[in-house]
Amino acid sequence: MEAKFFAYKKNKVVPQAVCIRSSSTNQQQHVHMVGKDNWFDRLAINHLSKCVQHATGVRNNKSGYESLVEAAMVASHKFDPIQQRHLVIQALHTTLPNFIFSLTRMLPPSKFTRQVFAAFTTFFFAWLIGPSQVRESEVNGRREKNVVYVTKCRFLEETNCVGMCTNLCKIPTQSFIKDSMGMPLTMIPNFDDMSCEMIFGKDPPPLSDDPALKQPCYQLCKAKKRHETKCLS
Repeated sequence: MEAKFFAYKKNKVVPQAVCIRSSSTNQQQHVHMVGKDNWFDRLAINHLSKCVQHATGVRNNKSGYESLVEAAMVASHKFDPIQQRHLVIQALHTTLPNFIFSLTRMLPPSKFTRQVFAAFTTFFFAWLIGPSQVRESEVNGRREKNVVYVTKCRFLEETNCVGMCTNLCKIPTQSFIKDSMGMPLTMIPNFDDMSCEMIFGKDPPPLSDDPALKQPCYQLCKAKKRHETKCLS
């Protein structure tokens, strides 16, 4: 198993990234360029960060994506996994006006609707998940562009924590998109290369059968390092 660590200072990459295997014999440097967030990105990031801070009841003085990560770290330390998921859903409900939820739930399940969700996610949420692209999958015997492939998830890379990925992103996002917007969603993170697939129109497996919840955390998990806690339970 690989454990990855990436260090950032503002928007500049600090070349301290290493890849540590369980045998501790192999090390590999990674270079990842993080583009500068534009005004819309910063606005969205700060809004979501404030929503999470409000839900946790703990404020921080950081800005940009660093503030969002800090708020997520607090949530992972202060609440158990089930509480973390409810907290994120609560925060997500405050990020959009109610008419958006009513509108999306009126859309019938169709190829068009699934493709709209995929295209919307790729275009409007790069600030949260990083660069992504729409890909095809087979639905009821036909090909359609209902999959968002995230090259390297920004949230997972910044937090470097499997538990935060599953409890503060994957599981609550799946529930939120399905229950509030009427669209089934399955998210499949790849913890080796930090990519992720978001498949719209597909229900996720039960949590007891989800491979993502059986994945051990990284050796250099930031949450565990900072709080000396078991981030997966």
